[in-house]
Amino acid sequence: MPVGARTNLEQGLIRAWARRGPQAFALWPLSLLYGALTGLQRTLYRLGWLKGQHLPVPVVVVGNVVAGGAGKTPTTLAVVAHLAARGWRPGIVSRGHGRATTDVRAVQADADPRAVGDEPLLLRRRTGVPVFVGRQRADAGRALLAAHPEVDVLVCDDGLQHRALARDVETVVFDARGIGNGWLLPAGPLREPWPRPVDLVLRTEPGAELALPPGAQAFAAQRTLAAQAVRADGSTVPLAALAGSAPLVALAGIARPEAFFAMLRAAGLTLHETLALPDHHDFNSWSRPIDERETLICTEKDAVKLWPRRPDALAVPLRLDVPVAFFDALDRRLAARGYHPQTHAAP
Repeated sequence: MPVGARTNLEQGLIRAWARRGPQAFALWPLSLLYGALTGLQRTLYRLGWLKGQHLPVPVVVVGNVVAGGAGKTPTTLAVVAHLAARGWRPGIVSRGHGRATTDVRAVQADADPRAVGDEPLLLRRRTGVPVFVGRQRADAGRALLAAHPEVDVLVCDDGLQHRALARDVETVVFDARGIGNGWLLPAGPLREPWPRPVDLVLRTEPGAELALPPGAQAFAAQRTLAAQAVRADGSTVPLAALAGSAPLVALAGIARPEAFFAMLRAAGLTLHETLALPDHHDFNSWSRPIDERETLICTEKDAVKLWPRRPDALAVPLRLDVPVAFFDALDRRLAARGYHPQTHAAP
C-alpha cells in the first residue's frame, strides 16, 4: 500500500474511533467477532486451561488497551530508570513490532531497526540495559536471563494482552484519547474491554474521565519535549535555537503525528512543512531530496531508522514527568508480592 494511502487509512481510523459515527457503526459487527475471540482467550486463561509462563524474576508489564501509541515507550523508560535507581538490575523484553525477523534475539545498540524494531532499539540506546525481542515474551525473557544472570526484574514493553507471559504488576497507559468511543477493534480503538483488572493507570495527557477497575490506582504524568534536539553523533542543539532558523520540516511516523507537530509549535517552532507518515514507518521508500536550506526534525523513534539515510536530521526526545506517587505505588506492589531490591541496591 502506498505510504500516503496507509497514512490516510490510519488517521481516518483514529478519527472514526473518536465517536460512534457511521464508519464505526459499519465496523461494529466485526468488533463483535473480535470481542468473541479475545473473550474466549481471556476465559481460557481465567479458568486455567491456558497458563501464563512464570519467570524466575518479577515482571512489570507496561501496555495499553487502545490501539496506537499512548506513551508506553516513555513510561517504560521512566519505569526502568526508577527501578535502576532503587537498586534493581532491570532488563526489557518486547515483541519488536514491525521487525522483519521472527526469532528471539538480543538488541544491540548498533542493531538494524528492521531486524529488532524501532522501539526496542530506542529503549536499548536510551537505557543501556539488556533488551531482547521475541514473539513469545517468555522466551525472550528466558533468553535475556540466560545471557544476563545479573538481571533481577523484567519490564515488558507492551504485551498487556500477551497473557502467555505471567506478570506481577500491570500498568496501563492512556493519552488524551482515553478509550475513544468505547468500542472494540475495528469499530473502536479498544484491544479489550475497559475497565479490566489492572494495578496502575497512568495518564500521559489530560483527557476525559476514565472508569477505573476496583483496586487500581490512577496517576497523571506530564508529557513534554526535551529542551535539546539530538544529532546522529549524539551532540545536541537547544530547541530554542531552532526558532526562526532554517525552514523546519517536521516528520513523524507515529500513531498521532499531529500531536508531535503541535508540541513543536507549542515550543515556539515555526514548521515550514509537516510530513505525517504511517506508524512504524521504515523509511526504506522515503527519498526526500536533500535541501541544505532546510532542517529535518523528527521523533526519537523515527530517528533510529532515518539517521542511516539522513544523518543531518534532528531528533527531539520526549520527556515524561511521572509523579513520585506512581513509583511509590509500583514499589509497594512489588513488595506486596515479596520482591525487593537485592543487596546491590543503591544508597
